[in-house]
Amino acid sequence: MFMKLLIAAAMTAGTACVLQSTPMQAPNEPTPPGQSTLVVAGGCFWCLETQFERLKGVSKVESGYAGGSMANPTYEQVCTGTTGHAEAVKIFFDPKVISADDLLHVFFTIHDPTTLNSQGPDHGTQYRSAIFYSNDVEKARAEKIKAEIANEKIWPNPIVTTIEPLKNYTRAEEYHQDYYKKFEEGTTTVKAGMNAGYCTAIIEPKVTKFRQKYAHLLKGGTR
Repeated sequence: MFMKLLIAAAMTAGTACVLQSTPMQAPNEPTPPGQSTLVVAGGCFWCLETQFERLKGVSKVESGYAGGSMANPTYEQVCTGTTGHAEAVKIFFDPKVISADDLLHVFFTIHDPTTLNSQGPDHGTQYRSAIFYSNDVEKARAEKIKAEIANEKIWPNPIVTTIEPLKNYTRAEEYHQDYYKKFEEGTTTVKAGMNAGYCTAIIEPKVTKFRQKYAHLLKGGTR
């Protein structure tokens, strides 16, 4: 399991977990009128966040922690793999523009839902593939889409994505929010203080592939 590492070591090893000072998390944001939310996990939240936020109808994507046994965990605690939380994203979206079904279909194609507690170089239960639900309707929808993906044989191996009740969701520390966007737009000095190795080797290829596959769904068409 990848544990917390110094930034320099993490850039070399290519893992997401990085040792940083941990300020208090900001309060969870309320859902704006007319918006819905969806919470999913599929490896490093930096990767999922930057892909979902490019879709039409998505107003905001928040990185956070979900599904664990304690309230208000810190990044360092989640990185130990002992809290039961997954690195997750909360997607705020307009259901009149893009449906939760569509978002779940996208979810199942932008990470590997067949690798147990693992995505690329990241290993541990905090990197599991999961869909979190708040009520029976959301649970049934998740089960339906998961079954559809399994029946379509998009992936050659069995899907191991868990469907879990949403509990102890906590918004991640501010430095995690829009992490890859900050890297893309940052100066050389800014990038030097970030996990540049992970962003370049892991996130950037995923974003490029995502832009190509979902160009028709992106804000601005091809952004």
